[in-house]
Amino acid sequence: MISDEDMKQIRPKEPSAAPSSTHVTSGIPVPKAIRVKNFDPDEWEDFIEEWATSLESVYAKVRRFGGAGDCGVDIAGFCTDNGFEDMWDNYQCKRYANPLRPSDILVELGKIIYYSYIGEYTPPRKHYFVASLGIGTTLEKLLNKPTQLREKLKENWGGHCKSKITTTKEIELSGDLLSYVDDFDFTIFSSKSHIELIEAHSHTGFHAVRFGGGLPARPNSEAPPAAPTSYESRYIRKLLDAYGDHLGAPLHDTNALVAHSILERDFRRQRERFYHAEALRNFARDTVPEGTFDELQDEVYHGVVDVTDATHSNGYERMKATVAQASTIALTANPLASVTKSQDRQGICHQLANEDRLKWVVDDD
Repeated sequence: MISDEDMKQIRPKEPSAAPSSTHVTSGIPVPKAIRVKNFDPDEWEDFIEEWATSLESVYAKVRRFGGAGDCGVDIAGFCTDNGFEDMWDNYQCKRYANPLRPSDILVELGKIIYYSYIGEYTPPRKHYFVASLGIGTTLEKLLNKPTQLREKLKENWGGHCKSKITTTKEIELSGDLLSYVDDFDFTIFSSKSHIELIEAHSHTGFHAVRFGGGLPARPNSEAPPAAPTSYESRYIRKLLDAYGDHLGAPLHDTNALVAHSILERDFRRQRERFYHAEALRNFARDTVPEGTFDELQDEVYHGVVDVTDATHSNGYERMKATVAQASTIALTANPLASVTKSQDRQGICHQLANEDRLKWVVDDD
């Protein structure tokens, strides 16, 4: 019979931190590692493709293999341009309904050993197992005991490898192949945890879009160099033409601005804005998917082009009106909106001029 002593007052656990407005709106955030475990097959494949781009900074080239004839290679990171003939690492990415077990990987070990034995490729320097639900404790322990891992493979070759390495024939573990297994370096086999995957993924342009949480802090923009670079020549020429249109006399180079202090100060501001936009372009390259900054440029273009195409007294007035309009554009839809400053919007106008999409001096003026 239940007594009063068996009954306890309901007391929910006190939150470790004060709830925020974000919690009220979206609920308690789901840890990234848990989200990775719950990815459906398509999301897992997309995540792996995104994560693999982080390897491009580590290797000379990275390639994805798959399907029949992959010879046990999934994602290969090549240390040199010599590919499989030189040092390389293999990342075997698996999606199972359970944490990866020893029985799940034996055929993969067999493939790497057999195909390197017949000369399809040199043995990889490292072979990492990556799994959607992680690596089971038993397998993780076994991967850290290479001698036991070798014996496990030899004991189970008949059931897991003999007829499963290739569909064209059975592979007996005997003779030279057995000697090759005995001499093979089983310390190459290891694993990557979800934490390691997520950390590497965080250095790609896909992380904020995949997991949310906002973009990282943006570095300060560098000041323009004293002497304009050749990359700036197009938009600077257009600025000088606009100033000349305003003065009624052509300006052949930037030295001519010395005699016009107001225009000289304006020129410095426009260059600073251009470099702000260039810094944003560089920031976008590392933090958001490819094409995001191009879409931002398109938004600015469509936000200012009607002003640019309107009638103005001269090119200088057209440029000023366009840049002023750019600073008022709301860019709420673009992933870069939270880190885009007024100077960036204005500087994008000069990027567009640099690409001949905007012109300050036109024949109709």
